[in-house]
Amino acid sequence: MKIEVRLAQWLLASVFLVMGGFRLWQALHGVATPNMALLLSTGEVLLGILIAAGWQLRGMTLLAATLLLVDAAQSHPFWHYSGAAMGPQLLQFMKNMGLVGGLVLLSTAGGARRR
Repeated sequence: MKIEVRLAQWLLASVFLVMGGFRLWQALHGVATPNMALLLSTGEVLLGILIAAGWQLRGMTLLAATLLLVDAAQSHPFWHYSGAAMGPQLLQFMKNMGLVGGLVLLSTAGGARRR
């Protein structure tokens, strides 16, 4: 795999590792965290590890892209806001869309052998 593809793989994986790990770290240090958030954060960390390691890269990146699409629609529904409140939601929604694009590209550039 080319070095720039490997770098993209690690950078995209870091999003899941850092954010999931951060929420778990906060919970370990007394921040009240719902059980569902703990479960999802654990899944994020695992997904980040698997993407970073390149295990089933196509499937893991497409799974991550799907999860981010769902997260964007549920967590950042900018269409329900107006005025100044819309901007931050739109920004977060579009950030997720950019990550989805990167994950879809990575799914096609992975380690699949060509015949």
